[in-house]
Amino acid sequence: MNQQEIITKINAFMVNDFEVDEVTITPEANLKETLDLDSLDYIDLVVVIEQNFGFKVKPEDFQSITTIQDFYNYVFTRMEVAHVG
Repeated sequence: MNQQEIITKINAFMVNDFEVDEVTITPEANLKETLDLDSLDYIDLVVVIEQNFGFKVKPEDFQSITTIQDFYNYVFTRMEVAHVG
C-alpha cells in the first residue's frame, strides 16, 4: 500500500466512522479537534487502525501525533516497518 492509498483509506474512515466533513480533513488540521476525539474515541480510532492496517497501536504512540499529517506519517511509517519486518 503506497502513501496515497493510506491517506485515502484514513480519510475514508474519518468520514464514515467518525462522521467528519471531508472538507475539514487537511494535513495541517488538528487531529483531536477535527475528529472531536474524547478518550473513548481514541479507543475506537485504535481499533479502526488495527482493523484497516493490521498493526497494533500503543496508546503512547498518540502522544506525538498532533496534526492529521502526523497521523498519516505515523501510519505510513508503521506500515513500512511491518512490511520490512
